[in-house]
Amino acid sequence: MKKYSIPLLLLTMTILSSCSSTKTVSDNTKTPFVWEGANVYFLMTDRFNNGDTSNDINFNRTKTTGKLRGFEGGDIKGISKKIEEGYFDKLGINAIWFTPIVEQIHDGVDEGTGLSYGFHGYWTRDWTNLDPNFGTKEDLAALVQKAHAHGIRIILDGVINHTGPVTAEDTVWPNDWVRTGPNCDYKSFENTTACTLVSNLPDIKTESNQNVALPSFLIEKWKKEGRYEQEIKELDAFFVRTGYPRAPKYYIIKWLTDYIVDYGIDGYRGDTVKHTDETVWADFKIQCDYAFETWKKNNPTKILDNNAFYTIAEVYNYGISGGQDFDFGDRKVNYFKNGFNNMINFEFKWDAQKDYEFIFSKYSNKLNNDLKGYSVLNYLSSHDDGGPFDGNRTKTIESGTKLLLSPGLSQVYYGDESARSLVIEGTKGDATLRSFMNWDAIKSNPETQKTLLHWQKLGQFRKNHPSVGAGIHKQISAQPYTFSRTFSKGDYSDAVVVGLDLATGTKELSVGSIFADGTSLKDAYSGKEVLVTNGKVTIDSEFDIVLLGLKK
Repeated sequence: MKKYSIPLLLLTMTILSSCSSTKTVSDNTKTPFVWEGANVYFLMTDRFNNGDTSNDINFNRTKTTGKLRGFEGGDIKGISKKIEEGYFDKLGINAIWFTPIVEQIHDGVDEGTGLSYGFHGYWTRDWTNLDPNFGTKEDLAALVQKAHAHGIRIILDGVINHTGPVTAEDTVWPNDWVRTGPNCDYKSFENTTACTLVSNLPDIKTESNQNVALPSFLIEKWKKEGRYEQEIKELDAFFVRTGYPRAPKYYIIKWLTDYIVDYGIDGYRGDTVKHTDETVWADFKIQCDYAFETWKKNNPTKILDNNAFYTIAEVYNYGISGGQDFDFGDRKVNYFKNGFNNMINFEFKWDAQKDYEFIFSKYSNKLNNDLKGYSVLNYLSSHDDGGPFDGNRTKTIESGTKLLLSPGLSQVYYGDESARSLVIEGTKGDATLRSFMNWDAIKSNPETQKTLLHWQKLGQFRKNHPSVGAGIHKQISAQPYTFSRTFSKGDYSDAVVVGLDLATGTKELSVGSIFADGTSLKDAYSGKEVLVTNGKVTIDSEFDIVLLGLKK
């Protein structure tokens, strides 16, 4: 994506202001969706909302589990219902990423934290089928359609690195497909990729280009389900078209990209990316792009815009300061040049302990220089980070402000916006991060509602103004703290001015570097409209935040 330097953009805006006494940026009737400024909602499918209680128990998964280590009932229909209700619209969400929904191992295992089932979606048994606990393929088709009708993109979670654990019911995949040891020690590239993440989590031999046959259990399963011939026909066509060997990684790439062709999903988040050779993901992106174009050709009336398929990498411990490289110690790898538009930024929760200007200027500089053309996904809590920024939920307002106003993509982990507790007594390990969404508190708790309203206002502002996440940051004033963001792409441009930690009541902000005198602006936080006079605006509101942009 083309980025403009600050001097050029301001020159352009100056020219525009000389031609019009009301605006310094183009007056667009519709805000385009810009991936680099997206507001992404990340949820655990099983823990968000139960839309269909009839699918809560399958495969006789009735054993007693450790606390929060069994299925809790959340499903695809539950997500769809919240889309229909407008929950995500009010929160300013324009992309939803949810945990894998493919069929999981049928039994459970105890990894030392109590018996666990595959409620989280990362223990795949069959990539070609959805787990009935999550719903049906018809449910998924309906969800994508509803999301797109609301201008929301759908990101699926793709696992290529490993299968699910081995149980009495879930046999191990053949040894030309997986390795069952040694465990990774993370001391080198090889000891991070050619190894198992933990004991009893078979690792796909993604480095292999050897032709392998389908596992006998999968053939038997497909035959029982009456779809063996169709699956084989599609596999044959895939390998003929691509010329790939019938190696394990290419089977999985085919199966994952089918969800793009069949449903028109908009992106993938790659799981455990650094545990495979980077070329796996380069091939994956090629096939994602092909699948997305195929879907567009087959569904010309359903195309949302000209955005390409989007990919996000989970490379554990990657931070924005590393630029385009991730350092294994004995080797550096550039995942951006191997299939990814974006990488999850594990550094943000540490940067969030600093002041606003430190965060905003650092991220703007990185994204418009070292990472130009790419982006990062910032987060403050997640499903597997045991050290979140605000583990005790005492800084929920600050969290929302820093996350949603920072350059880059924002990841709202379900319940960040409603202070869902991350400390659950009786849990072991990451289960404490994975409680069911606190819908009751949203309905009845005034403090929860206050927090939610803050996240909604900032989220909608971010959604309506691509400059917030994708633009160029510039401090206007240290006291009171005021900054601008400017963004241009093609014939579209956007600009905002934001003030933080201001006085309540009447306050004055300098905006003349961005907006010309006579420009009518709206404060998205208070809802008040103001007019630029002598390069300044005066606002009387009860809040210490001002979010200024052209009225939309």
